[in-house]
Amino acid sequence: MKVKVGVIQDSPVFFDLQGTLDKLEHLVLKYAQQGCELLVFPESFIPGYPRGFDFGARIGSRSAEGKDLYAIYHANSLSIESAEMRRLISIASNNRVYLVVGFTEKSETNGSLYCSMAYISPTEGLLAVHRKIKPTGTERVIWAEADGKSLVTVETKIGKMGGLICWENYMPMARMAMYQKGIELYIAPTADSRHTWTTTMQQIALEGRCFVIGCNQYFTKTMYPNTYKNLVQHLPEDLCPGGSVIVNPAGDCVAGPLFGESGVITAELDLSEVIKAKMEFDVVGHYARNDIFKFDALGQPAIIKERK
Repeated sequence: MKVKVGVIQDSPVFFDLQGTLDKLEHLVLKYAQQGCELLVFPESFIPGYPRGFDFGARIGSRSAEGKDLYAIYHANSLSIESAEMRRLISIASNNRVYLVVGFTEKSETNGSLYCSMAYISPTEGLLAVHRKIKPTGTERVIWAEADGKSLVTVETKIGKMGGLICWENYMPMARMAMYQKGIELYIAPTADSRHTWTTTMQQIALEGRCFVIGCNQYFTKTMYPNTYKNLVQHLPEDLCPGGSVIVNPAGDCVAGPLFGESGVITAELDLSEVIKAKMEFDVVGHYARNDIFKFDALGQPAIIKERK
């Protein structure tokens, strides 16, 4: 089976939920018309990755201004029970395309935020949400941690999908939780734009013998609204030059990496390459050595299956 994938390397309408949804809808319409069956958006595309912000947090204190900023971020974040999520589902349905969207999730049961990605089917709606299990550094000021139930994999008409966000991909056991479920399309939205990230994506493709779809934003300091520019004046202009890439199970980059501009990279992926690659190396099969090693992800859910 072959599937055409598009990786969106673009910027949101920063801290503006409705504006970002408008932009996302325009991008989906454009690239669905070009034949893409799956479109992937970067980490926290909704409502933006707040690079350089400290939210007024210091060890032992949090400022009133930082709390005000958190409240704005919270208000523009996305709840999975909201009208905005229903709009995302309609966008997928109307354009007959699968969407994987990085977003900051507003919980319905507490005041915390999560760095999440949603898997949306054009026919079944919201299939699953993965919440980042370990925010990095001072991301922990604004994003809570998820548990093992967040290590989701979805079996769809265009292949078995799953993935991890940004530096979760450096966690070997989190990757193994994906490989154990026979993942074919490994999706890795990120905010890491270093050239070494490409190498990480290639390593994962070789390790899991799967297609890896790495998606990042392109974002410069001038893209911040004037309201927030004083918070990032210490940062260089070129905040996030991108680096989105698609890698095949042999570790070869078949599209990208794209640096220095907004855009989209596309590729038609032949899922039969996954099985062919596992003849040589299967990390959960003939290379697993279950007589020596044992792995168990606590609370990990079963594979979520889309209706045929």
